[in-house]
Amino acid sequence: MSTFKQAVAEFIGTFWLVFAGCGSAVLAAAFPQVGIGFLGVALAFGLTVVTMAYAIGHISGCHLNPAVTLGLWADKRFPASKIIPYIAAQVLGGIVGAGILYIIASGNPNYSIAANGLAANGYGAHSPGGYSLLAGLVAEVVLTFIFLMVILGATDKRAPAGFAGLAIGLALTLIHLVGIPVTNLSVNPARSTGPALFVGGWALGQLWLFWVAPIIGALLAGFVYRWFEKE
Repeated sequence: MSTFKQAVAEFIGTFWLVFAGCGSAVLAAAFPQVGIGFLGVALAFGLTVVTMAYAIGHISGCHLNPAVTLGLWADKRFPASKIIPYIAAQVLGGIVGAGILYIIASGNPNYSIAANGLAANGYGAHSPGGYSLLAGLVAEVVLTFIFLMVILGATDKRAPAGFAGLAIGLALTLIHLVGIPVTNLSVNPARSTGPALFVGGWALGQLWLFWVAPIIGALLAGFVYRWFEKE
């Protein structure tokens, strides 16, 4: 499979993660008459990964996340030569996903990006629960670390075959249940970048955290899992 085709698969997968995951919060959870609640949003993000794992996992590995790509590289499972094409495709997919979500959301006369947002990530005054920068940093590093440990373990050749997508999707659901109140949960720079570009202002100003923290957590997980793999 060519790198270009793999990158296109990553674009499609990340588009789906941002459009459907953030869309569950913007289009459903935000409006009481059709609200799916906090649990529904967490489950929606998990289902995006489960569905794409079986749709494109055999094509690109279904990273959908620059942090995952870098974590796999740290564990020596992914070549450095493909890092830039993968991350570029993921970020572009996240931007397009957020853009189409914004177009649809704007079709409701009661929707306002200032009031209803676009599921952008934030800390301090922009944290759903009012959590501080330090709390957001720690949460994003720890939750990304655990997410990558699940990914690396579930896709290990010694793990039971055929269940990786389910385990990874459930892990993403679980960490959303923990992290949504803190930062709206990112653990994924591409997922954060798309909505931030359309919200602008504070979202762009705080975007750095949602690149730095997930990458730190992912690299730590990659190096730790590599240590486990050594005899």
